Amino acid sequence: MARQIQFRQTGGPEVLEITDVKPATPGPNEVRIANRAVGLNFIDIYFRTGLYPAELPSGLGTEGAGVIEAVGDDVEDFAEGDRVAYAQGPKGAYADFVVIPADKVIALPSGIDFDTAAACMLKGLTVQYLIRQTYAVGEDDTILFHAAAGGVGSIACQWAHALGAHVIGTVSNEDKASIAQRNGAWMTIDYTRESVPERVRELTDGAMLPVVYDSVGKDTWTDSLACLAPRGLMVSFGNASGPVEGVNLAELNKGGSLFVTRPALGGYADTRERFEMMCADLFAVIESGDVKINIGQRFALEDADQAHQALADRKTTGSTILTL
Repeated sequence: MARQIQFRQTGGPEVLEITDVKPATPGPNEVRIANRAVGLNFIDIYFRTGLYPAELPSGLGTEGAGVIEAVGDDVEDFAEGDRVAYAQGPKGAYADFVVIPADKVIALPSGIDFDTAAACMLKGLTVQYLIRQTYAVGEDDTILFHAAAGGVGSIACQWAHALGAHVIGTVSNEDKASIAQRNGAWMTIDYTRESVPERVRELTDGAMLPVVYDSVGKDTWTDSLACLAPRGLMVSFGNASGPVEGVNLAELNKGGSLFVTRPALGGYADTRERFEMMCADLFAVIESGDVKINIGQRFALEDADQAHQALADRKTTGSTILTL
């Protein structure tokens, strides 16, 4: 038998329970992975609370890293014993074992360990499409990234800095400002005591910004739009404070013919070729040292509820993982 975290009803962290399950046999084009580490992400909270619907009972988690223990028929690119990682598995990564399609799995370079992979796959690939594809950040660009000390933000600050960009990161306290600055942020704004649009106006001499990356959602939507230059791009990719609702498209016109997009990993890593390209890009910046993955918190699998509480309370920095 193996352990898996499940929830039978939506709600707070207390609905998470550890259950015994029999490891499934991989079917055609599937592999079974013995997890060594599992990544936590805010989308897991969305499913647990019911913001995103899930068929109950349900597992949680879509990213992790480990060793292939069994392969199904027609799997040609992987074998038992391979070190691998994944970011788009079916919900259920909070477990000792997962069975997922082989085309959602990537081989791990020898220089990247399991903890690092689990901490960076979804977050790192998110940063890849955000700053390399949704808006191709270039040298001397000045950009705004909300939650700059978080898991995605920490990677984004480093990667954008390596590309020659000036990152303005929003944070909630001095400790998180220090983290963002160590990760390459040019400037930080404490949104608890400063007006983000006014500070951006000061920092840019009134020019404002070509792009804003916002994973906070409801609480920052209006301020994010106000930070954009004419024809700027608002990239909304999360709902940490709740979903953005009641959007008035006329506001885009008033702000200067603004653009808005709501991207997701599945919309970019939608083919095996693109998935491999994005992973190669991510692994390259990690192995070069341009991006260092900060694992701020480690929890045991059975303490997933505590991990969720810390994440929801915004008490975490960097990435959070479950260890097995």
